[in-house]
Amino acid sequence: MKQRTLWSAVLVAALALTGCGSATRPASSPSDSSKVTKLVVWDWKSGDAAAASYVQKAKADFAKKHPGVTVEFVAQPFDQYYTLLGAAIQAGTGPDVMLFNGGGQIRDRVDALLPLDQYVTGDRQRLTGWDAFGKDGKVYAAPVTLQGHPIYYNKTLYEKAGLDPASPATTWDEFVGDCATIKRKTGATCFALGNKEGVGIQFFLSGLGSATLTPQEYDDWIAGKRAWTSPNVKRIFELWKTAGGSGLNNDGANSTAMFNDAFAIFNSGKAAHIIGLMSDIGHWKDFSEFLGADKVGVMRAPVVTSGTSPNLPYDGGIGYAVAKRAKDPSLAVGLVRSLTTTDALASFHSDAGAIASDTTIDVSQGPPAVGTIVSEIKSGKPALHVALSSKTLDLMGRLSQQLLSGSATVDEVVEQLAASDRAS
Repeated sequence: MKQRTLWSAVLVAALALTGCGSATRPASSPSDSSKVTKLVVWDWKSGDAAAASYVQKAKADFAKKHPGVTVEFVAQPFDQYYTLLGAAIQAGTGPDVMLFNGGGQIRDRVDALLPLDQYVTGDRQRLTGWDAFGKDGKVYAAPVTLQGHPIYYNKTLYEKAGLDPASPATTWDEFVGDCATIKRKTGATCFALGNKEGVGIQFFLSGLGSATLTPQEYDDWIAGKRAWTSPNVKRIFELWKTAGGSGLNNDGANSTAMFNDAFAIFNSGKAAHIIGLMSDIGHWKDFSEFLGADKVGVMRAPVVTSGTSPNLPYDGGIGYAVAKRAKDPSLAVGLVRSLTTTDALASFHSDAGAIASDTTIDVSQGPPAVGTIVSEIKSGKPALHVALSSKTLDLMGRLSQQLLSGSATVDEVVEQLAASDRAS
């Protein structure tokens, strides 16, 4: 929580294998960096045009500090990334530096990663989001972005429906009523939802969790004391099932990909709301290009359970880690530090719309949606789904599809998830 407090202070003040390449590793002492002339990075971002400037600035910074060392970025397909990475790790091959989402994916693989604590002490205050890349008191990746799940809404649809876009609903019942009005007057559904990959339930759980769980239940969940059968936890899954059955979602949510078909539904004005991302896809910048920057709203989750305190769920989004087998750990960490310089991250924010992990970057000139998101970070809490293991998340994705199709009950789902969570 120390990093969240620091981030708050700065905000108030500023608002401020396809490519299974690997470095050649001749036999030598781990400290002998004279043999290392190439580092290989795996990620799924470096091939994106919006990330080009970010990558170039990071490479230039590294080349200045480590002349004579070549850096090769291998952009892997995201839908296969962790399968390819897992296979490479098991085979003892793969990259020197690799990108991870915060949460279960990196925590499940820390045995193959280098703890970075001794190398990044100078970055700990400037960057925030470290908790999502840590396990058992050690940190294994340096955060590049912050990731969260704001509820975005289309102000134009609100206006067409005769609703005040400056005052979105604050309770679930009011929200459902507004959605009915929007549907009747514009034809748009309430939510744009894609759950083909089983990802939609993660957004839903974290996006509405703070409005459904009491503050104590929320904190207990993050701390690992998850009461799966409690009425409020079950209520989230009941809402998920009910939203699908009552027409709040677009048709065919289980056959709609979150990336990027659900986002396209929202962008086209066919849905009034979407639980999206902060960076750097399915976020304010993407939506602004289609709807207009001044027509993208960000709202707090409507209160489901009386006495709850809705907040923005966020964690470290993506971050770069170093393979434990890296021949020269300090050299590989040097590349990670170049990938998290203020100059590089400022470019990532500017070009891709990422909410960067660097607390010194000034975002005050951004559109209204950015201002709302950043202002909410100071009171935000970790996202509920990030606390779960990757195995439990995979199971939750499959079970969420059964809930939407009507082939499973809420009680059956939470029982299976509780068992998986205990096993993890």
